[in-house]
Amino acid sequence: MLLLLVCLFGCGAAVGAHGLQPLLSAETIMPASAESLRADAVLVSRFGAGEPHLLLRATASGSVDDAEAARAGQDLTRRLAADPRTVWVRGYWPHGPAELRTADGRRALVLVRFRGDERAARSAGDDVIARYTGQAGPLRISAAGKVAVLSESDRLSERGLRLAETVTVPLVLLVLLWALGSAVAALIPVVVGVLAVVTTTAFLRLLTEVTPVSAFALNITTALGFGLAVDYCLLLVSRFREELAEGAAPGPALRATLRTAGRAVRFSGAIVAVCLATLLLFPLPLVRSIAYGGVTVVLASVAAVLVVVPALLVLLGEHVNRWDVFARLRPRGKVRPGEGAGAWYRLAMWVTRRPAAVTLGVLLLLGLLAAPSALTRFGMYGDRLLPQSSPVARTTREVRTDFAANASQGAFVVLPGLRAARSADALDAYARRLSRVPGVRRVDTASGAYQQSRRSELPAGSADRYAAGTTTWLSVVPSPAAPPAAGTLTPEARALAERLRGLPAPVPALVGGAGAQLADVEEALTARLPPAVGIAACVTFVLISAFARSFLIPVKALLLNALSLLATFGFLVAVFQEGWSAGPFSGPRGVGVTDVIAPMMFSIVFGLSMDYEMFLLSRIVEEHRRGASTPTAVATGLQHSGRLFTSAAVVFATVSASLALSDLLHLQVVGAGLAMAVLLDCTLIRALLVPAVMQLAGRANWWLPGPDRHVRKTGRDRRP
Repeated sequence: MLLLLVCLFGCGAAVGAHGLQPLLSAETIMPASAESLRADAVLVSRFGAGEPHLLLRATASGSVDDAEAARAGQDLTRRLAADPRTVWVRGYWPHGPAELRTADGRRALVLVRFRGDERAARSAGDDVIARYTGQAGPLRISAAGKVAVLSESDRLSERGLRLAETVTVPLVLLVLLWALGSAVAALIPVVVGVLAVVTTTAFLRLLTEVTPVSAFALNITTALGFGLAVDYCLLLVSRFREELAEGAAPGPALRATLRTAGRAVRFSGAIVAVCLATLLLFPLPLVRSIAYGGVTVVLASVAAVLVVVPALLVLLGEHVNRWDVFARLRPRGKVRPGEGAGAWYRLAMWVTRRPAAVTLGVLLLLGLLAAPSALTRFGMYGDRLLPQSSPVARTTREVRTDFAANASQGAFVVLPGLRAARSADALDAYARRLSRVPGVRRVDTASGAYQQSRRSELPAGSADRYAAGTTTWLSVVPSPAAPPAAGTLTPEARALAERLRGLPAPVPALVGGAGAQLADVEEALTARLPPAVGIAACVTFVLISAFARSFLIPVKALLLNALSLLATFGFLVAVFQEGWSAGPFSGPRGVGVTDVIAPMMFSIVFGLSMDYEMFLLSRIVEEHRRGASTPTAVATGLQHSGRLFTSAAVVFATVSASLALSDLLHLQVVGAGLAMAVLLDCTLIRALLVPAVMQLAGRANWWLPGPDRHVRKTGRDRRP
């Protein structure tokens, strides 16, 4: 009956999840209250300016000023301007501004800004790209800009995910078949994973009615759901089969499983959920989407494991061991931990005989991996997330390098409440100060053009565009400190925006542009990072302390996880920022920055690492409470759980690494980072560093402050 109800619930969730994909929003990262967004809104509403959503580059076989090309260009501009979805259209035709044409005269730009929110702009932009790109008489039209990048990103993401599914599904099934030794048992994680993901998808579908939900969050949630399903099912199914092998009947075996492995699942799920919930502290739509989906999929996975898996195990009984397709490849006979023959047991005993040397060696290796993190330059990928072979990426690079100026290259300052005519002296003085700011090449505003405090006249009629009623704005053209192909979402652009914001203005100023956007995102992240890390660390400490009844063990878990994350971050900086070669990850571009959102994925990694910690810790604690000494408890616990957390890590690393098959840079970073983190965790951390550190700590592992401060003496808790 219980399984029937679960099936009905799953079918209902699948129906509720239908139609989610079209409702997912773009990967919106900017906080709603960001100063740069407010500045852009004023620029659009009062001046018909602002950053264009779409750039159309027109290429002629001859000159864009030839009669036939000019007619085609004017027709394109006129049709776009007549579209009710556009706020403004600014093109080379018919007035011929020099900054919208290349020096050779063969290419020209048409800039388009759409009405409405990001979803409306995206819809309109997709339609314009479909209708107008390609050959248009003597002109060949190609697209660039924010909307074009998002459309291309979605297309490549969908293609990459299909390829990843094709590659990973058979590999994951093989790992599960080998780890569980039964085709029947291997299907249980699949059932739980599907149920958890479908439930989460239905929840996200409901959530789209009240808040934006990112498509990227759905991809992360799906991978996390299957990863957790594999983790928890491996733990429960393996323990159930172990109890059966000891001669227990299915009922008592299940009760023993829930009392031991089930308790570990509950604590682990609580830790992972709390780690992901801390992302809600960040006022960034993309990050909050990941938090909503992540917390839901964790709770759904834990509920499914504790409800569905016990029912399936009771129903299957001894049949859970059927159909071991790798039976002939497995070693004959059964090895009992403690008899010295188990590989994981022997490894643990080898480590505990030389704990100082192992600890020093592993810490040195982790330090070498973490060292490149000192080179970190935080920025945002922007259009650089696209592969260099992408037509949109090629067009964007050419627009950035070949045109004298475009609307997204610089910064701008909006002065609400300042009338240019009445406050000409104040405006002149402010513009002169802005022009002397390091990194500024020129400032244009209603009172003229300024370079290093020297004022010159603007072209006739162009000054009016900088003043409207009680509001004035200034265009800030930055110095070319970096190659144009490097983009504008860089630390240098952020530093310039911060210098502009620090300059006294005649009225409260709003600074916008790419650098200001990056500054707003970094400010939102850094302001909330300490409380988020603090909450996650405190809750993790309390839960592990309650689970293990120890003070030192949770401290050890937090410190070792931090080392693992720092080593992973150093790896990402080396490969994707600096472009160093690293085996299968060959440093595809070396884009020069690390996206500010990249560290957010470590909340997922931290939670999964705690999963593996709980796998190992639950057996170590259990053995110690039975009276085993610390070295024996660690070795026996590793023998029982080493294969489990290694198999779980291999499954998750396989799923994650498949994202690196994508052409999109941010999916490559996430995939490589998650895979590297879990592999480091299950090898250097769990298999080597944990046994070594626990051996060095000895009986102090089991000390807990309180009325009874004594470590329980077993008579055997001495180092060999």
